[in-house]
Amino acid sequence: MMQWSEFSRSEKLDGINVSEIIRIGIEANKLVANGQDIIFLNAGEPDFPTPDNVKMAGIKAIIDNQTRYTALDGIPALKEAIRQKFLRENNLDYKISEISVGPGAKQLLFNVFMATLNQGDEVVVPMPCWTSYFDIIRIAGGVPVAVQCSVEEGFRMTAEQLRAAITPKTRWLLLNSPSNPTGTVYGKDHLEALGDVLRQNPHVGIVSDDIYEHITYGGTPFVSMAHACPDLKPRVVTVNGVSKAYSMTGWRIGYAGASAEIVAAMAVVQSQSSSNPCSISQVAAVEALNGTQDNIAVRRDVFQRRRDLSVAALNDIPGISCRAPEGAFYAFADIRELVANPEVIKKQVRNDKELCHYFLHTCGVAVVPGSCFGGRGSSGSPMQHRTRLWCCIRSYEKRCAAPYWSSGIG
Repeated sequence: MMQWSEFSRSEKLDGINVSEIIRIGIEANKLVANGQDIIFLNAGEPDFPTPDNVKMAGIKAIIDNQTRYTALDGIPALKEAIRQKFLRENNLDYKISEISVGPGAKQLLFNVFMATLNQGDEVVVPMPCWTSYFDIIRIAGGVPVAVQCSVEEGFRMTAEQLRAAITPKTRWLLLNSPSNPTGTVYGKDHLEALGDVLRQNPHVGIVSDDIYEHITYGGTPFVSMAHACPDLKPRVVTVNGVSKAYSMTGWRIGYAGASAEIVAAMAVVQSQSSSNPCSISQVAAVEALNGTQDNIAVRRDVFQRRRDLSVAALNDIPGISCRAPEGAFYAFADIRELVANPEVIKKQVRNDKELCHYFLHTCGVAVVPGSCFGGRGSSGSPMQHRTRLWCCIRSYEKRCAAPYWSSGIG
């Protein structure tokens, strides 16, 4: 009889670990537990509270005993609220059968790739990108194809780059606008140019991650891919959620609009993983989407003020430069000159990871190395010379990142 000897991880997890963003958060929280004062600029979470009307809807759902299993991929009221949201804000007309709800936008991304990718299928991903994209694709059996986007192009993938990246094995293009970590926004012209390439490649679909839709600055308009190229809508999976716009990260509600066939396949995946989203959170999300939207503009203005403060402070540090993001709430700073400084090298700081370790343990500031947004094999790439910080935290606004200057590194 075979005896259990030792634990062995699945080969599907080769090269995949807990997100670097989460790992840095864990490390920073350990320092807090030991009495250190840490400024958290690492996680993508608004520091505003969930709006009161949304909280009250959740409380009422508990009191009304709406605490049982629900429909697998969303209660009818929430699907209708999402349908109306798409119509009202994005000029996209989805049927109820074309709406999927899951416990977070991340789950929706996981569902679509698990439901559609065969072993070896390729997904084109503009880089830099959110750390989880590559690993979700790999777990689903796919192959992420990195397209390095230059700062000169505003970190936007060009039509020529997309054309060069597509092969007969390409199944999806994954777009994120506004982008994490760069804050890049793809305008209508950019999306139409990509659409022209996709029309010539009818075997390629588009997954459009619109989670930062409501956080754009300076009048930069948000346009969803399915709206910019309406003839491609049957090929687009539009992913969104309530986490960022309504400060509902812990409520875990994401949603997607797609063809009925894709939505049905995604439901199969969800049925064998998380099953239905939280019943209470779904009721709260109905109120978020249907209720007053006044908080969105107010909070966006605060985010913009914080962005301006953060970018200006970064550009005042010798050896660091940072372009102003058009959306989201991240600053993606260029640290090449800083880590090349001999005085900085003496402090055992030679790249982005060592710099972020120094900032955390010497300066009390948690930031994320840019290389973890560059995918596997990013060593030596431009992403290794960047770092991402979250420019929206109140403590950063109040303290103006004094540890940067007092540390002696800049």
